[in-house]
Amino acid sequence: MNTFRSSLLVYLIFSLTSPALAERIKDIVDIKGMRGNPLSGTGLVVGLAGTGDSSALSRQMLTNVLRESGLVLSPSALTGNNAAVVMVTAELGPFDREGARIDVTVSAIGDAKSLQGGILLPTPLKGLDGQVYAVAQGGISLGGWAASGNQASATTNHATVGIIPGGATVEKAELAQIVEQIGPDRFIMLSLRNGDFTTASRIGQLINQLYPDIAAVLDASTIQVKIPSTFGDDQIVKFLDSIITQDVQVDSPAVVVINERTGTVVVGENVTISKVAVAHGSLVVKITETASVSQPVAPFSNSGTTQVIPETILEVNEPPAHIIVLPKAVTVAEIAKYINAIGATPRDLIAIFNALKQAGALQARLIIM
Repeated sequence: MNTFRSSLLVYLIFSLTSPALAERIKDIVDIKGMRGNPLSGTGLVVGLAGTGDSSALSRQMLTNVLRESGLVLSPSALTGNNAAVVMVTAELGPFDREGARIDVTVSAIGDAKSLQGGILLPTPLKGLDGQVYAVAQGGISLGGWAASGNQASATTNHATVGIIPGGATVEKAELAQIVEQIGPDRFIMLSLRNGDFTTASRIGQLINQLYPDIAAVLDASTIQVKIPSTFGDDQIVKFLDSIITQDVQVDSPAVVVINERTGTVVVGENVTISKVAVAHGSLVVKITETASVSQPVAPFSNSGTTQVIPETILEVNEPPAHIIVLPKAVTVAEIAKYINAIGATPRDLIAIFNALKQAGALQARLIIM
């Protein structure tokens, strides 16, 4: 039986947010200069119960560590697979200062089976400029476990990747610079996460109502804000807080997003449909494989042999199409009501929106992922 339709999991998600709702500016913009910096380093995890690397790399790294402690050994003298080479990654926040603790992620890069119970030896974490910004060490938390025997094994979650909460100490800060000095004036740049001219214009108008003539909308994503001279350098945070905590009405584009791989359809709140008639029908094909047995004509006779004959049963069913007239819908809720009225299946929804776009009745941008 063809099970394509039954296995296709499609979810039609309608954004029913009221246009009157507003969002805080801090939730829809980024401040230029406020970003983290990725850190990484290669480390060694020890204390594993035979679940470490079997390669020579981990033994060589452990030999180097022991040599620094005054023990001179050969890598071949270290056995047991109790160590693993790992990649240690972290993110240095924009305002993390020296002495601050940051989380790190530890990932096995060899053939280690599990990092359960392991301890990360002190590992320097470098930025993309090659400088050391933090040092990580500590016990690894996996959130899972792995166990195995000679004939069976069991694993919960991912046993070769773990985290060390607060496992790295910041040695060098890379503080964000959010204020831009242009001549005698100081500026802060706000960047919309989803660029839109209408939303950017509303943010600029709102800021200028609080502090006249300090905001300029440069494009659909960028608002340049001049810091008033009445705010000193020690009051910039106070000024910024007074702006980004304001509510602004966000204008969402009319867009329909379709992901045919996962069967997901997302319809924006401003999508409308012009008056159109839709005929909806489904073709169902069922294929069943059976086998029949052919017996000899005379029982207990040598005149024939028993044969198994394969047989294919093909059934085609095409229900009558349903025609429904969709008036011009002004809200997403109305679109959902009319489409649900024709009993559209998940696969049919994708086909309907594609057809509406081709017919020029879908007043929205159609994005197929």
